[in-house]
Parts: sequence; C-alpha cells; structure tokens
Amino acid sequence: MQLLSTPIDTIPQIVARQRALFATHRTLPVEYRLAMLRRLRKAITENEAALCEALRIDLNKSYEEAYLTEISIVLGEIDNFLKNLKHWCAPSKRKTPLKLFPSKSYIKTEPLGVALIIAPWNYPVQLLLNPLVGAIGAGCTAILKPSPYVPNVATVLERIIKESFDDSYIAVVQGNREVNTALLRERYDIIFFTGSPELGRVVMRAAAENLTPVILELGGKSPVIVDRSADIKRAAKRIAWGKTLNAGQTCIAPDFLLIDREVKEQFVEAYKRALYELHGEDASLSKHYVRMVSDRAFQRVSGYLTDGRIRCGGTTKAEERYIEPTLLDNVATDSAVMREEIFGPVLPMIEIDSIDEAIDFIRQREKPLALYVFAEKRKAERVIELTSSGGACIGDVIMHIANEHLPFGGVGNSGMGRYHSRDSLYSFSHRRAVLKTSTRIDLPFRYMPYRWFKRIKRLL
Repeated sequence: MQLLSTPIDTIPQIVARQRALFATHRTLPVEYRLAMLRRLRKAITENEAALCEALRIDLNKSYEEAYLTEISIVLGEIDNFLKNLKHWCAPSKRKTPLKLFPSKSYIKTEPLGVALIIAPWNYPVQLLLNPLVGAIGAGCTAILKPSPYVPNVATVLERIIKESFDDSYIAVVQGNREVNTALLRERYDIIFFTGSPELGRVVMRAAAENLTPVILELGGKSPVIVDRSADIKRAAKRIAWGKTLNAGQTCIAPDFLLIDREVKEQFVEAYKRALYELHGEDASLSKHYVRMVSDRAFQRVSGYLTDGRIRCGGTTKAEERYIEPTLLDNVATDSAVMREEIFGPVLPMIEIDSIDEAIDFIRQREKPLALYVFAEKRKAERVIELTSSGGACIGDVIMHIANEHLPFGGVGNSGMGRYHSRDSLYSFSHRRAVLKTSTRIDLPFRYMPYRWFKRIKRLL
C-alpha cells in the first residue's frame, strides 16, 4: 500500500492551528479531557477489527497478539485515566515552613501545550495512542506521526483520528524522513519520541533549538540472565515467548542471554521444546509468528546468523521476510550481533560462571531499556541492586510493560522520561509551584533593614 505524505508546506499551518486552539483554554477543563478520552476509547473499540486487520497485513500479527499487545494496553491506559484523572490533576498541597507564615503552598498540574508524538512501526497502535492518552489527559493538543513502514496501520489510524477529532486539536501527519525533518523544524511544547537511540539524538538536537523538553523512549541491548539456581524449563519458555513475540521486534525483547555454563545445555534443550510448544514444528506455518517489517530488516537480522554456531533454528525465507527463531552459541562479544540491537528472533548466548560475572558484563555496557534475571531470590535482588536499566523483571520478561500502574521509560542510552498512568499525565504537564500568601498580615522581619535578624536567624 502506498502511503500519501502530508504536504510539507501545510505542517506550519497545522502547528499554528493547534497553538491557536490551545490559547483559547478549551482543552483545560477536566470534564473536556475526560470527554475526549471517552471519544478516543469509543473510536478504538469501534475500529478494533480494522486495526487488527491492518496489523495482520503489515506485520502478520494474529488477532490475539494484536489485541493483547496493542489494543488492550491502550484501553487499559484510557480506563485508568478515566478513573483517576480528577484526583491526579487536582492541586496537591505541600507543607509551608513557619518562616513563610502566613502562606500556604500547593502544586498545580497544568498542560505544556502543543505536543508532537512520533511513533515507531513495531507496535504502531500502542506506541502512538498510549502517549496520546497522556497528552489528552494533561490538556494538551497533539500532532501524531505514525511510522510509514506500516502503511495500512498508519492509514487506519489517520482515519480514526480524523473522524473523531478536529485537526486543530489532534492531527495526523504522514510521511518519511523528509516529513520528520519538516516536523522537527517547528516549535512544540513537548516532543514524545519512540525509536532508536540514533534517531533519538536527531530529535534531541532539533528540540534543543527551541529548548523543547523531550521524552525519549529508545532501545538498546536488553540482557537476560539465567543462573544455575533458576527453574530452567520455566525460564526457557518465558524467554522463548518474549524473544519470538512480534518476531523479536520489541524494544524490550531479550536481546542476548548470559547463561551459566553449568546449565547451558539443559537450557538449549528446554528452549527448543519451548519453541515447539509455542509455534509448532515449523514456525513459518504458525498464525502467531510475525514477519520482519521490511526487506532491509530481514537482510540485517539474517546477517547475524553467521556470528555464531546455530544451536536451533536458522532457516530463512526471503520472499516471506521470515526468520526462524534461532539460538546462537560461541558468539564473540565484539561481533555485530553483540554490538547492535538485534530487533529480531535471534538470541545469542554468552557463557558465565557466576552472577557477579553477569553483573560486570552488564555494567561495562550502555544502560539497557530492560533487564531480566532468572535466579533464586538473593542472587536476583543482587543483580537489581548493582545494575541499572529502564525497567526490569525477576523471573519473567516483557510483562512489566503490561502493568499500567508501573512507569515505563529508559535511562542513559535507552532513553529519558517515563510514562504510563500518572507518569503519562506528568510527562505532558508542568508541575507548577504556587505560594499563596495572605495580605491581611504583613510581618516586618522580611523587610530591610532587617532589625530582628539575629532572632529570625534562629528560625531559618
């Protein structure tokens, strides 16, 4: 499907219309925000079938996977906002020290203004609409930029937004990197970007021109540790699921495995069995197994198959952009598969002799977006204590993103800022400090020439 790009010369007009609407204060009342969230929810549920079909065409996602990993997460976020928004955005009282008598203090949550939200292709519904929930909830306007690599999904999303909202409030802009460049030339009050660290730097440089705050949800090489104390069968099944969900095209997918050498062979056999249980003898025939998003992605990921000894998998079909779930052994730490984020169903293994060795390995590299550890309680907690990552799971993978009550975000090279639940509201808001002082009383000690300074000094 050919995606029609938004004319570049119309982008300044779109931004100007949104800024003009925001200046009317129409988006400020909480009841208005709740009404818009209900409208978005209705639009998603009414177009559920169309969204799932577009995901099937573009990525070969099954209905079940599309609903679980895309639609249900957005609906959960909306429902959480509908239930809690009034409480979240109400003024928050703070203590006031005696030296400021007769004052009172509080924090007011107010919208930043015009938001730009740029989404990737791997979860194109969730990663566009989930930030939008935060923008609407905060009282912002929003310009949405879907990924051109999933043209059917982008087209359905554009139709849904156009049918539900005026573009002076929420607009969709379509196109490739030229359109992105034009978008980033404009001034916004907040930019929310999900994508690679490389493109995150481009966004941050553009934002710096206007001192625009950014939320960057990036990626990186998320490690998974399997210690000798782990339940190997359970660990293998959960890792196989996480690595083959969306064919590994998930920013928080297990990227590489640090495996205790004593249980490596046991894990290999358990991983093979888990893949069979999940996808059958031939994963290419499974309706739940996704394909690479493009020929370029297929060529890049299939190139990693030569970076180690294949212990299972390894079959590819270029005409289908299919790569079989693959486990690699004897991988050099400086090979391409260990330098670059894989974003595919290839899992390289690195042998370790202890948890401390795994900790050292992780700390010598960039901070990942996620970290997973399978080990007994004491060892697992040691890993969490001595490493840093955007998020983490003990005894599981990926599932921390499914809890809308937990913040999601990166650290260091894997991003900055966080969202989900109340954190989404705060991402698109300014937390304004307000001191309210009575004019009925006016204590003289604050004024020059500070006659009672020695006494007042004792109170400070």
